[in-house]
Amino acid sequence: MATLRRRLWNPYALVYISSGCTMVIELVASRLIAPRVGVSLYTWTSVIGVILAGISLGNYIGGRLADRYASPTLLGAVYTLAAYACLLPLWLGEGLHAFRLPFETPLLLWIVIYISLLFLLPSIILGCVSPIVVKLSLTDLSHAGTTVGKIYAWSSGGSIFGTFLTGFFLISRFGTKATVVGVSVLLILLGGWFLATGPWRKALVRLGFAALLYVAAVLSLSRAGLLATECMLETDYSCINVYEKDQDGRSVRELLLDRLVHSYTDLDDPTYLAYGYEKTYAGLLQPLMSDRTGLDAFFIGGGGYTFPRYLQARLPDSHIVVTEIDPGVTRAAERWLGLPQDTAIETYNEDARRHLVTRGAEGSYDVVFGDAFNDYSVPYHLTTLEFARLVDYVLRDDGIYMANIIDAGPQGHFMRAFVSTLQAVFAHVTVIPSTAGWRDSLRTTWVVAGSQREIDLAHLPEGYLALAPETLEGYLAEKPHVMLTDDYVPVDNLMVPVAEASFGSGALDPETWAGVRGRVLGVGAGVLALVTLGGAGHALHRRRRDRAPADDSSAGAAL
Repeated sequence: MATLRRRLWNPYALVYISSGCTMVIELVASRLIAPRVGVSLYTWTSVIGVILAGISLGNYIGGRLADRYASPTLLGAVYTLAAYACLLPLWLGEGLHAFRLPFETPLLLWIVIYISLLFLLPSIILGCVSPIVVKLSLTDLSHAGTTVGKIYAWSSGGSIFGTFLTGFFLISRFGTKATVVGVSVLLILLGGWFLATGPWRKALVRLGFAALLYVAAVLSLSRAGLLATECMLETDYSCINVYEKDQDGRSVRELLLDRLVHSYTDLDDPTYLAYGYEKTYAGLLQPLMSDRTGLDAFFIGGGGYTFPRYLQARLPDSHIVVTEIDPGVTRAAERWLGLPQDTAIETYNEDARRHLVTRGAEGSYDVVFGDAFNDYSVPYHLTTLEFARLVDYVLRDDGIYMANIIDAGPQGHFMRAFVSTLQAVFAHVTVIPSTAGWRDSLRTTWVVAGSQREIDLAHLPEGYLALAPETLEGYLAEKPHVMLTDDYVPVDNLMVPVAEASFGSGALDPETWAGVRGRVLGVGAGVLALVTLGGAGHALHRRRRDRAPADDSSAGAAL
C-alpha cells in the first residue's frame, strides 16, 4: 500500500483538485445565496472577497501546520475537514435565511457577514492544502523554485478548470446542492486515501471514524430535507419555481425567480393582467391598438410571457419578439405557464442589447417593453444612455418605450438617474408610480415611458396617475442624480435603499435562532470530533517516527 501510494503521489494533481474545488464552491455560493439576497455587484464582491480571505488565511495556517506536522495523515485530516466544511452552507443556509444582526448595520456589512458564516470556513480549510503539499514535495532545495512554481501553476489551472466546469456544466446539469455534495464526496475520498497510512489497524480506525462521521452528516442533511433542491428548474441564472395561487378570485400560476415573483398567469385567459404595471402597459398601448390588428413589439425579458401572450390575444396579427437570456425561463413558460411550443411569438435566448445590435433594424418596432429588471439587481447595460439611443433607433417615429423598474420612493436614486437618462434621448418621458403613496414608500414599482411623440395618458387604469411634468421635474431636482452611460453606470450603488428596505436589520426571532443554534452546535461537535481524530493520528505518527526515525518530510519516505 505504501509503495502504491508513493507511485501515485502527484502534488500537481492534488493542488489542481483542491483549487478546482475551491472555485466550484465560490461559484456555487452565488447560486445558493441568490434566493436569499439576490445577485448583484455587492453579493459577487462579497463572495469573491470572503473566498479570497479564506484562502489567504488557509495558506497561512497550512504553512504553519506544514512546518510542524507535515505528513500524509495531516493532509488526509485537512481533506476530511474540507469535505465536512463544504456541507456547512447546506446545513446552515436554511436556518440563516432570516439572518439579522442584533443591531442596525449597513447592508454591505450584513451581506459580508452572512456570506462569511457560510463560506469562510470551507475556503480556509481548502487553502491549507497547498502549503502542506509543497512541504511534502520539497525533497531537493536546489529545485525549490521550480517545484513551487509548478505547484502553483497547476493550482491556478485547477481554479480555471473548476470555474469553467461549474459555470458551463455542473450547475445547469446537476444543480447547486448536488454539486456541493459531489465536491464534498471527492474531498472525503482524498482524505480517506491519505488517512490510510501507517499500520493497517490504526489506519482502519481513522478511516472508520471519518467515514462514520461523514455518513452521519450526510444522513442528517438528507433527513432534514436539506439535500433536496428548492427549485422546480435550476439554471445558470436563477432558481425557478411555479406555484398555484388564488388571485382576484381566479386560479393563476405564480412564477418565482430566486426570491422575486415575476408574473401571474391565467392559463385559460391570456388577457388577464394581475400586476399594475402590466395594466399600465396596456393603457399606454391602447392608442396604438385602437385602429390596428397587429403591432411590431419587442420584449426585453420574457418571464412568464404574460404580456406577450396578452398582446397576441388582443392583436393576433402582431409580430412579437422576446429576448429572454435564460433558456430555462422559456422552458418553464412552455411547460407550466401555457406558452405553446408552436406559438407565433419569436423567442431569442440571448441578451437583449446584443440582439438589437446584431438584428435590430431602424424603425422596425412600434413598441419596446423593458422588463428585465429584477428586484434590486438590474442589468446595468440596459439602463444606459447608449442603450436608450439603440432603443430609439429601432422604434418608429410614433413608437414608445416602456420600462418597469423598482426603486424607493423617497430616495429614488436609481429612478431619478434612469428618468434623466431617458430624457436625454426621448422628447417626452412619463413616469407612472404603482401607488399614490409613492413618496412614503421604501419600495415602489414604476412604469417609465419614453417617446418622440406626446404620450396619450387617457387610457391608464383607474387609480394610476402619471406624475405631472412639474411634479416630475421637482422630484428629480430634490436630489442629485447621474447620467447613466456605458462608462459610468453605478446601478447597484443606486439601488442600495431598495435592498435595505427588503432586508432591513434586527435580531433573529427565537424560533429561527433556536434552529440556527442547534445546527451550529451540531457543526461544532463534528469539527471537534474531526480535530480529535487528527490529533490522535498525529500522536500515533510521532510515536511511530520516534521508534523508527525516518525522513518523513519527503514525499518518497512519507508516501
